[in-house]
Amino acid sequence: MSSSIPQHIAIIMDGNRRWARQNKLQVFKGHERVAQENIERLTDHCIKLGIPYLTLWAFSTENWKRDKLEVEAILSLMRSMFAKGFGPMIKKKVKIETIGDLSKFPTDIQESIQKLKDGCVEDYKITVTFALNYGGRDEIGRAVEKFVEHEPAAKSAEVEAKLGTYLDTSFLPDPDLIIRTGGEQRLSGFMPWQSVYAELYFSEILMPDFNENELDEALAEYKRRERRFGG
Repeated sequence: MSSSIPQHIAIIMDGNRRWARQNKLQVFKGHERVAQENIERLTDHCIKLGIPYLTLWAFSTENWKRDKLEVEAILSLMRSMFAKGFGPMIKKKVKIETIGDLSKFPTDIQESIQKLKDGCVEDYKITVTFALNYGGRDEIGRAVEKFVEHEPAAKSAEVEAKLGTYLDTSFLPDPDLIIRTGGEQRLSGFMPWQSVYAELYFSEILMPDFNENELDEALAEYKRRERRFGG
């Protein structure tokens, strides 16, 4: 059986658009509900359970291909949440981090994200990492570029040991549990390097309906599993 509480949970937040359609709402309303309600509730629950790391895949490198109006609505929501909406989380001693290539976002969003990070306290209870403009292949590609630049004389045997220090997630432990909401049973390029020994949990629940009880169910399943780490 696994240790009852994972150190690092990562969630592939899927199903926002389907939830909005099922509830006869505009598509962006699903994203809005998750940003304004679910994220803080799940963070609070992780703090209560003593889980120190929570990573949320909020925007992928593929999401730019979506309908222009939807992308604009998501960017507008990001402006609002990173400027003010996530402020109460900081007061609860939440440390905010990001992974992904933020350079593709408008400057004002980048500045709001950095300001939010800078406002975090040092005696934080949990690190919540937002994966923004994140794709696993993109992350590894950027890491390889940095690796070659800084380790030009490295031998092939050293690559596996050192490449991880150039990944976006170098400040994080590998995820113990990866949850995907919305019913799809694939990782879609999420953390391909870091997920090697992660337990995977696929939930039929759409992300806007994924609450504390759903997280508890995922944790109960995690606890029943025996982690082998390749052994």
